[in-house]
Order: sequence, then C-alpha cells, then structure tokens
Amino acid sequence: MSRALVQIVLPLVLPTLLYLIWAVFIRKPGPDGDGDVPHWLRQGPWLWLIAAGVGLMAIVLAVTAWLTGGDPGGTYVPARLENGRVVPGRIE
Repeated sequence: MSRALVQIVLPLVLPTLLYLIWAVFIRKPGPDGDGDVPHWLRQGPWLWLIAAGVGLMAIVLAVTAWLTGGDPGGTYVPARLENGRVVPGRIE
C-alpha cells in the first residue's frame, strides 16, 4: 500500500496540493461574487496541475523501474512455500 501511495498517488496529488497551499496564503481578501466557490479556486490552472501530476508520476515510475529490479537477462524464480513460510520471488 505504501509503495502505491509513494509511486502513484503522491506524485499525482502533490502539484495540486502545493498550488492550494500557495493560493490560500497569497490570495487577497475581498468579495468573490459567486457564492461559496472562491475565484482563485474556480479559475485555477487545473489542466497544468493535472499534467504536472501525470508527468511527475511518470518520472517516479521510470526512475523506480531503472533503479530497482533484477538483471534483464536473469531468470525469475517465483515465490514458493517452504516449511510454512513464504519465500518471496526473485531474479537470479
């Protein structure tokens, strides 16, 4: 669960979270004019934030694939049960 959170969810959400924190601290007080939705939230750079999140997620997944894993020419030994314990799979 934590691996999926760090590799997928966090990179997708991080740009939007940083924008919202920045927008809350930088916004000027005053009437918004459109009910409950503030102007800075209604006209935010949502397309750019989504693109930044997807790009950051792609970078994280590419770096993870590049830095982890086994030899491309190796042989995969699947996980198995030995003496009541699960031995994880590996690449030899």
